[in-house]
Amino acid sequence: MNAEEYVKLAEVEDRMWYFRSVHAHVRRELLATLGSGRKRPENASPASGSGPVVLDAGCGTGGLMLRLSAAEPRWKLCGIDQNPLACELARRRCGPGTPIREGSVTAMPYDHRAFDAVVSVDVVCQVEEPARVVAEFFRVLRPGGVVVINVPAYRWMWSYHDEAVHTRKRYTRTEVAHLLRQAGFRLTRLTHWNALPFPLVWAKRKIFPRSGATSDVRDYPGVVDAVLLGMMAVEHAWLEAGGSWAWGTSILAVAHKSPE
Repeated sequence: MNAEEYVKLAEVEDRMWYFRSVHAHVRRELLATLGSGRKRPENASPASGSGPVVLDAGCGTGGLMLRLSAAEPRWKLCGIDQNPLACELARRRCGPGTPIREGSVTAMPYDHRAFDAVVSVDVVCQVEEPARVVAEFFRVLRPGGVVVINVPAYRWMWSYHDEAVHTRKRYTRTEVAHLLRQAGFRLTRLTHWNALPFPLVWAKRKIFPRSGATSDVRDYPGVVDAVLLGMMAVEHAWLEAGGSWAWGTSILAVAHKSPE
């Protein structure tokens, strides 16, 4: 993304409905494997010290790390991003003690089996070699570790938003499943989400695009934000009950590295 988009992201991601929702998805899926960060999970690796170590691969300006660290204080959050401005903003927002490294997710500067979990929100869609990235996720995960990935869905939904945030590809569920299985992961959840607002997003991006529009990352009027958060609450409840969504603007995938 360009500098303008990173600055916008840092300004709004803590409150915008989309990021609040996707971060909640990530936390829910991590909890299923890692347990609450308020006590050491039984399956945490010895290397994780007092709690599991979680890598945000493509951490951007640090919003996900901030939200996870506040909700699960015993989790050790680490971040990596190839953009220097993003890393600077993330360090500023997360604090000097948060380990954030500048580097590419295609060749991460971490040891094998360094992490209990890897999360990556809307990053795999921005790289030229997604298979190489997912293979890196597999490499740095310990046996039994979990990866949580979010990507945009449907090629035909390509719009000004993708141009602004430098999306290279929008995915199908089949493509996401293939990427993960090809790397050696065992897929445990694959679902669309952002399903209820889908007609609104489709209309905004495909029928009524604004001239010269940048991304949809911005503050929304309070009533709009409240309605969208209400829709997200329904979606979360359905997923927490074990359901899945057959449509939606995003795809959420969860996979595990087999224990040895």
